[in-house]
Amino acid sequence: QVQLVESGGGSVQAGGSLRLSCAASGYTYSSNCMGWFRQAPGKEREGVATIFTGGGATYKYYGASVKGRFTISLDNAKNTVYLQMNSLKPEDTALYYCAAGGPEGSLDPRRYNYWGQGTQVTVSS
Repeated sequence: QVQLVESGGGSVQAGGSLRLSCAASGYTYSSNCMGWFRQAPGKEREGVATIFTGGGATYKYYGASVKGRFTISLDNAKNTVYLQMNSLKPEDTALYYCAAGGPEGSLDPRRYNYWGQGTQVTVSS
């Protein structure tokens, strides 16, 4: 059974940083993407960043609104995916979800099979 557990959310002022972690169990990374998504109140869930490992290489994909500010990484030994968020803005405020089982490069949440419970990120101005 696949289980994804997020941590690291919190409240921060604009311009600050946070690092989210997603510990995965019962899941293998090969041939599938893992990633981070977010959902703000009244808005649809959107893709933030995804990571895919295959053929000895790692590929990372970012949503336009976070490119250059957020970095996704994977620690295979710890079965953990991280999202380093820098230069945070109030519009980054959302519930952040870890997801797995999607196709390479996809930032479409509808294409992911497994989800964590989410961790809240609040950025104040």
